[in-house]
Amino acid sequence: MQAEGGAPVAAGGRRGRVLAVLASLAAFIYVADLVTKTVALEALEGEPPLVVIPGVLQFRLIFNSGAAFSIGTGMTFIFTLIAAGVVAAIIRTARNLASMPWAITLGLLLGGALGNLTDRLLRYPSGFGRPTQLQGHVVDFVEVLPGNFPVIDYFPVFNVADSAIVCGGVLAVILAWRGYQIDGTREGKSGRAA
Repeated sequence: MQAEGGAPVAAGGRRGRVLAVLASLAAFIYVADLVTKTVALEALEGEPPLVVIPGVLQFRLIFNSGAAFSIGTGMTFIFTLIAAGVVAAIIRTARNLASMPWAITLGLLLGGALGNLTDRLLRYPSGFGRPTQLQGHVVDFVEVLPGNFPVIDYFPVFNVADSAIVCGGVLAVILAWRGYQIDGTREGKSGRAA
């Protein structure tokens, strides 16, 4: 059975499920990021690091104006624009989305980008009524292998949004490498993929 325009009716239902997964995962990541940052601010601000597993995991609150590894600390405004661009690109890409693995990937990326973008827009020194806009500092609080990370002196302190972005980025590379397309097809294969 086909709908108007020749598209299979089942494709509309699948597309709705795929978009629901993207939106639900993005919302879950976003809320988890906001809640954990709020808890971290309440519990860790002005306190020494909270050691969970000595030499392996601790919670230490920092306010990051740059990117990972505190790269580009003077470019907060640029990172805000990049995050907004990522959000817009994902929303635009979702129009052609028909792949469940890509829905998961984009959900992780969207939730993470929105979490950090919220910090950039609303956290100090940005925020409503303040003269500095689009330059808020991101709240980071998870630190692994403090002082024991091989090759580099330290692993960056991160948050839930950062973790989601990294996981989404890794999945995107794997999906692209395996030939999975946003529209559900697979490069070199006929028909639909996952």
